[in-house]
Amino acid sequence: MATEESPQVTRRATRSYSASNTAIESTNLPESYKPTINDLGFRQQPLRLEDLLSSFPGRRSQILELLRLLGPLNSPMFPILVYGGPSTGKTSVTLQVFRHLNRPFIYSSCITCYSPRILFESILNQLLFHRKDSGHSYSSVKRCERPSDFVNYLREALENVLTNLKGNSGKVSSKMSGRPDGTMVYLVFDNLERIRDWDKSSTILPFLFNLNDILKMPEVGLIFISNTSPDTYYLNIGYVEPIPLYFPDYTEDDLRHIFMANQTNSRLYASFLDVVLRPFCRVTRQVDELAAAFSSLFKKYSEPLSDKEVAPNEEMKRRLFSHIRPHIASALNETFQVRSQPLLKAETNEETKKTNSSRMLGIREDFDKIDFHMSTSAKYLLISAFLASRNPATLDASLFDSTGVSDSRKRKRKMLFV
Repeated sequence: MATEESPQVTRRATRSYSASNTAIESTNLPESYKPTINDLGFRQQPLRLEDLLSSFPGRRSQILELLRLLGPLNSPMFPILVYGGPSTGKTSVTLQVFRHLNRPFIYSSCITCYSPRILFESILNQLLFHRKDSGHSYSSVKRCERPSDFVNYLREALENVLTNLKGNSGKVSSKMSGRPDGTMVYLVFDNLERIRDWDKSSTILPFLFNLNDILKMPEVGLIFISNTSPDTYYLNIGYVEPIPLYFPDYTEDDLRHIFMANQTNSRLYASFLDVVLRPFCRVTRQVDELAAAFSSLFKKYSEPLSDKEVAPNEEMKRRLFSHIRPHIASALNETFQVRSQPLLKAETNEETKKTNSSRMLGIREDFDKIDFHMSTSAKYLLISAFLASRNPATLDASLFDSTGVSDSRKRKRKMLFV
């Protein structure tokens, strides 16, 4: 799925599902470029279903289920909630399914759109084919802060887009013109869990879930992508609950297929995965974390080889394992490393740094000496357990004891004083 060399490259970007560069990359468009109806699609050759399924190991059932929920062309749909842990392929699969279907959609991430106003304006900018550039003073086409204003602007923009799609349907082949198929528009909200940290989350989340009923437009489909389960979004208001679609963590075999993709020396990399994959799977199964760790480890693993294209035999595998073994422990420790030093530096002023520099240096040296093989998060857990053990027994009983021992002791003490 490499980026095509056409100057009309899609603005959309997805996260890579493996260490290889499989993401759709956005390029710098010229200042004179004006978005059109074609920008609501990928503007790339649609994927065949076989290519889509082979691109995402371990996600065949999720892809087929998402295709079923989206339904045939121009068919109304219920809202969908795609959820699962981080780095499980939710965003990539969803967007590549739209590339396969070649349907128009609007994508907004609640990470880059970190407030209701930015989220609303991002959607409107895409629907109204507006670019935030120097010619427009980097401003949005509409300033929208309230949900009520967003509904009015959104309904107007959607009606114009749908009229455009219906007017162009059947004129020219969509594959020839690059125009998306169908007369439905899908709104994709990624990283939905981030909205819970917003100031107006108590009103924005119910508003988004109820957007279908507010718009009353069957030509609009809603897809939510979240790292948390549907239980975290249960609200005491009436709305149609989205249909959940779960993306489980990758299995060890799935991860092996992912990392073996596009390897120049498959036998050498397979022997490398035989050494590192299982111990790292006990720590994490997130593809992005594993890719970062494996990238440096594979360079260490292949250092003794003068010919990187050689197929290793058993003796060579044992020699390479002996070479990489000391580096695996440190890499496992760095996988969950918590860097608290910048925070400590931010809290100290220049005068404190000068007076305590020698003492901090000694503490740092002592810390390096006791930095034995244990992930940093595990060390924090040990410290938390030690601090919890210092609580008085009466405090623990009053907080956690369900038998009411602490209450009876209080009553006995009151009786003694009486």
